[in-house]
Amino acid sequence: MRIFAPVLSVLFACLLAAPALHAITPRFATRDRERVSTAVDDIEPGFQRLLDAVVRLDVWETTFDEGAKRTQHGVGSGVIMTREGHILTNAHVVNPYAERIMVTLNNLERVDAELVGWDHWTDLAVVKIDPDSLEKRGLSFDYAQFGDSAELVPGQTVYAVGTPNGLSRTVTRGIISNTDRYFEGSTVGRGYETGYFNTWLQTDAAINPGNSGGPLVLPDGRVIGINTRGYLGAENLGFAVPSDIARAVMDDLIHDSSIVRSYIGLRPGPMQDLENFYELESNRGMLVQSVDPGSPVAEAGLRPGDIVLEIDGQAMDGRFPEQLPAIQNFIASRAPGQTVNLKVKRGFQTIEMPVVTEPLESRIGEETALEGWGLGVQKISRSIAREENLDSTDGFVVVGVQPAFPAYEAGIRRGDVITKVNRQTLDSLKELEAIYQSYEADPQKTLIEVNRNHQVRFMVLKP
Repeated sequence: MRIFAPVLSVLFACLLAAPALHAITPRFATRDRERVSTAVDDIEPGFQRLLDAVVRLDVWETTFDEGAKRTQHGVGSGVIMTREGHILTNAHVVNPYAERIMVTLNNLERVDAELVGWDHWTDLAVVKIDPDSLEKRGLSFDYAQFGDSAELVPGQTVYAVGTPNGLSRTVTRGIISNTDRYFEGSTVGRGYETGYFNTWLQTDAAINPGNSGGPLVLPDGRVIGINTRGYLGAENLGFAVPSDIARAVMDDLIHDSSIVRSYIGLRPGPMQDLENFYELESNRGMLVQSVDPGSPVAEAGLRPGDIVLEIDGQAMDGRFPEQLPAIQNFIASRAPGQTVNLKVKRGFQTIEMPVVTEPLESRIGEETALEGWGLGVQKISRSIAREENLDSTDGFVVVGVQPAFPAYEAGIRRGDVITKVNRQTLDSLKELEAIYQSYEADPQKTLIEVNRNHQVRFMVLKP
């Protein structure tokens, strides 16, 4: 500003000294005003209300790093979606390990919030601010409305709103690049699974770290997606969970705090280019790409390479990868414990195969740190028990060990599975923590039985 201010002052003085020049309007200035006018005309009144509903989220969460308990701070975005103060965001922004959630409203006021529900499978979460406490402080808020993501077409103008790199109330503009982008299942925040039950909206509106959980909106302010991920090393590639999925997940989380889904243990694959080899008509069947050991379909006799033609009489169409999330959703929507009937093609045979569903669970179990031992553990999940050929889910997976602490000195290493402590089988973290607290109060030698590479080993923790 020190360089340019004098130049601007001189130019302004010259214009005042030459009244004849006032009648001359440079062509570039006219074009600029037209462009600005056009951009403003694109923005509808509902957009301002949307801006007032977008919030910044500061989250402090407990982490268990190599057997030590720490607090980590992160920044994300969210959007208020109900008059009761429910805020929709990403599961990788807020999770059950959050110690504190602080919301910065559009008027810059800060309020605390609490986690209502969390669903890592779709990377969505709901937190809530208390309208009554805000009213007592003389504060108010607006809330946004959903649009219909199923009606979107490539080329439509959209805006991403959020807190990229900590810069609150940032708006970027772009278009819908694709309405049905598919990614294979992946992991998010602490290793939780995500992406099995939905495709994404793709946009070239800038989405950067901190935009997570913020809305993707139409010019009228309706929310048609929740910004979730960018593409590392590439520009103009951002992705959002479609609003039709986000709305359904949000409603379930508000009412029940979690979503119950079913699991049968198969990984579907696309049939594209395979029909001729299996002598099938196009758009018929779903390839069984893999089968989880010990899963319901494994017990029923399903094999990789089989073709599932029908589930409960519903024809399966898994020709393209983009169709697989709908099939996953169809399976997940069955009630846990329900028998579903698969019609399977294997070679020239057609097999009827009844399968009993189980509740879908994450591979990642509940986690804690026993700091005096220098040991971080997770509760054994059903998936881990199957991988390790364990008879039950009793016990714990070692996720971190600190050098020079008792656990490390005893020989325990990351990836070990603790099956017994002092010859006791433990089925909860509370039981393990109780033993640890007794150790802290009166240090004694502690016998740890571990499973490493399917071999049992005995190790002694010494004070």
